[in-house]
Amino acid sequence: MGDLKLSDISEKMRDIDFAILSTRTAGGAISGRPMSNNRQVEYDGDNFFFTCDHHGAVKDIEGDPNVAVNYQSKSGMLGMKPFFITIEGRAELIRDKAQFEEHWTKDLDEWFKEGTDTPGLTLIKVKAQRLHYWDGYDEGEVVLEHEAALETAR
Repeated sequence: MGDLKLSDISEKMRDIDFAILSTRTAGGAISGRPMSNNRQVEYDGDNFFFTCDHHGAVKDIEGDPNVAVNYQSKSGMLGMKPFFITIEGRAELIRDKAQFEEHWTKDLDEWFKEGTDTPGLTLIKVKAQRLHYWDGYDEGEVVLEHEAALETAR
């Protein structure tokens, strides 16, 4: 069993740009789509992704905020093993320009031509409730503070 801490996970996530955000559709199906963390990784249990309010992820989250986020690093040379992360969490839709600016990077200008003034711009915040990882042959979970609080409340 692995024994990585959240700070170790954050360090490994620095080199992973894309994730798959999975949501549940109104019909009950699971829908996944690639999202970029824009290399903005000081991971503390919260993930942030930009999209527009007319995209399926927003509609799905409005119906069911329970989501999953999955990351996979590349296999390296000389036998390096890949690193995988699965995150179960609850999504929140943010439409506050001040928070847009807090998470904005210049690379986003390519996707959102009007920057933080893009009509319908939405920031998806995923608060991790459970994080599971596989680091080569080792696997483990990281207990997050807010997950521990949820467990205590149950």
